[in-house]
Amino acid sequence: MLNLAVSTVAQGLLWAILALGVYVTFRVLDLADLTCEGSFPLGAATAAAFLAGGHSIATAVLAAAVAGMLAGAVTGLLTTKMKIPALLAGILTMIALYSVNLRIMGKANLSLLGVPTVFVKIQGLTGLNHTYTTLVAGLAAVLAVGFLMYWFFGTEIGAAIRATGFNQQMIRAQGVNTDMTVILGLVISNCLIALSGAMIAQNNGFADVGMGVGTIVIGLASVIIGEVLFGTRSFSNCMVSVVLGSVAYRIVIAVVLQLGMPPNDLKLFTSILVALALAMPMIQAKFKGRKVSR
Repeated sequence: MLNLAVSTVAQGLLWAILALGVYVTFRVLDLADLTCEGSFPLGAATAAAFLAGGHSIATAVLAAAVAGMLAGAVTGLLTTKMKIPALLAGILTMIALYSVNLRIMGKANLSLLGVPTVFVKIQGLTGLNHTYTTLVAGLAAVLAVGFLMYWFFGTEIGAAIRATGFNQQMIRAQGVNTDMTVILGLVISNCLIALSGAMIAQNNGFADVGMGVGTIVIGLASVIIGEVLFGTRSFSNCMVSVVLGSVAYRIVIAVVLQLGMPPNDLKLFTSILVALALAMPMIQAKFKGRKVSR
């Protein structure tokens, strides 16, 4: 039971990097971006291809991050320069990335068995089992990403990106190029999502061209659950809430699977959970309204 709990928390930490990327577009930029369904397997495919080719772990992870940044830049250019709606631009990039991922891997599935990954290295250094190695790696990655995000969004450029999502007309009147802030926000978001894909591919021992299906729902579930349970008092509180929301989501999934839910129904359950979480503010407002009227 302890191993299951630790494994669930570890998986939640790895997926929290994806959730932070989704948070940047969904909350900070206030955009609906579906690029993540392509950039997540892009990060996995790039890291797996580099590792299988004999490159170092640092090179593979860096290449995955750069690939995610390029994917975000494409969506940003389609949205800002070609005036394509953000939702449609993300869908176009996502579809294109399916072929790109196949090109990178050379096939639909690329195994990493016998290939030295970051988890194998940590396990060799610490002597921990796979479950605790995943927990250590996930915690270290989340702390590093969280610190960098908190620092960056406190800078002048980061504040401009946050202001762009809050009120584009206002920040444009201050002389800020909102096209560049939108592109930069999408670049950061998809960089984080690709990094999450690279970590999870190494943890799973393979990269698959279809592993990005449903990632937007997983990211949204983590963001919404975190906001509902842990609040949104400040930017740092929001980031902590997203991470804890990712862990909470994984715990919910583990519980329902233990209760006997068929794995084939997992996507349906996740969609219903996200829909309920998104509707929660409206439900709470109606409930408070009824209490006041009484």
